[in-house]
Amino acid sequence: MLDTTPVHAAPDADLEALRERTRALCARFPDAYWRETDRDRRYPQEFVDTLTGAGLLAVLIPAEYGGGGMGVTAGSVVMEEINRSGGHSAACHAQMYTMGALLRHGSDRLKDAYLPLIAAGELRLQAFSITETTAGSDTTAIDTTATRDGDGYVLTGHKNWTSRIAESDLALVLARTSEKGADRTRGLTLFLVDLRRVRAEQPEALEVVPVRTMFNYATNQVFYRGVRVPADHVVGEVDAGFRYVIDGWNAERILLAAEAIGDGYWFVDRAVGYATRREVFGRPIGANQGVQFPLADAYMRVRAADLMRWEAARLFDAGHPCGAEANMAKHLASEASWAAANAALDTHGGNGFVDEYDVERKFRETRMYQVAPVNNNMIKSFVATKVLGLPRSY
Repeated sequence: MLDTTPVHAAPDADLEALRERTRALCARFPDAYWRETDRDRRYPQEFVDTLTGAGLLAVLIPAEYGGGGMGVTAGSVVMEEINRSGGHSAACHAQMYTMGALLRHGSDRLKDAYLPLIAAGELRLQAFSITETTAGSDTTAIDTTATRDGDGYVLTGHKNWTSRIAESDLALVLARTSEKGADRTRGLTLFLVDLRRVRAEQPEALEVVPVRTMFNYATNQVFYRGVRVPADHVVGEVDAGFRYVIDGWNAERILLAAEAIGDGYWFVDRAVGYATRREVFGRPIGANQGVQFPLADAYMRVRAADLMRWEAARLFDAGHPCGAEANMAKHLASEASWAAANAALDTHGGNGFVDEYDVERKFRETRMYQVAPVNNNMIKSFVATKVLGLPRSY
C-alpha cells in the first residue's frame, strides 16, 4: 500500500487511530460488495450501518452530545479511507458536511433534541436539499418558498439532486422567506425538517422521485407541497440561511476533496500493482516509461492536492476563513483523481473496462468530483475574483 502520511504534519495519534479503525471496518466490505450495490443501484445500508454503529459518522458531533468531538480534519480522514478502500462514501458523507451548518448555527434546543440521537445512530441526517433545476449553481435564485403560517412555516417548491432523502430521518432545506433585495444573499432561510413527522402527518405533502445516474448515488427530485415546519426548526436567523449554507459548503468541499484523494490513491495503488504483475513481451509492463510516467505524475498530483486538503481542514477547524482553501482543495483533488483514473485505465488496457477489476466503477464515481458539489469552472471564477481581485464575471 502506498504511503499517504501527510508530510507536513506532526504525527497525530488520534487521527492515525481513527484512520486504522476506519480502514479495518472498510476491509469487511470488499470489491464484490461495492460491485453488487453499483450494479443494482442499491443503497449500501449494511456498510452505512456498520460505520454508524462504530461512531465514525458522528466524529464531528461534540462529545457532550455523544459524538466523537473531533473536527473536519478527522471527518476527512474517514471519507478518504472509505474511498481509499475501494468503497464509495457518497452513501454517507452528507451526515458529515451538514454538521457545519447545524453545529455552528443551530439553536441549543435543536442540538439538544437531535444531536444525541444522530450520534447514537437512532436518527439519520443525510439529506441537504438546496439545488433547484432553474437556479442551478446560482443558489440565490431558488424559488422554493417558506411562508409563515401560525406557529410555523409552510414549504412549497421543487428541488433536484436531493440525495439520500429516502434514507434520512432529517433534512436541511433552504427556502426563500422574503423577496430579493439589494443583497441577493438575504431572504433565504435554512430549516431542519423532521421527515419522520412529515411522513406520518403529511405524506401527501412530500413526493420523492428517484433519479438513476451513471453510478450508485441514491439521488432524487423532491417536491414540497405544503410541508409544515415548526418555527423553532429554523437554523440560525430567518433570512440569513445563505451564509449558514456556505459553512456547510466549505465542510463539504473539504470532505469531498478527501474522497477524491482517496480515489486517487486507490487508482495509483491498483495500477502499480497491475503494472508490476502484468507481463508482456517478457517483462512487467511497469518497466516501460510509457506506463511509469503517467502513474508517477498522477501520484505527485494526488500528494500535492492532499496538502491543500490538510491546510483547508486546519483552517476550518480553527474557525478561520477557509473558502479559498476549501475550494482549491476540492478543485485540485478532483483534477488529481481524474488524472489518476485515466492513468489506471490506460495501465489496465482492456481489462480496465471489465467490471471485476473495479477500475471502470471507480472511474465513473470519481468523475463526479469535477462537477459536484460545485463545478470546477465556478471554483476558478471564485479564485479569480475573491483571491486575485479580478472583476466579477457573474
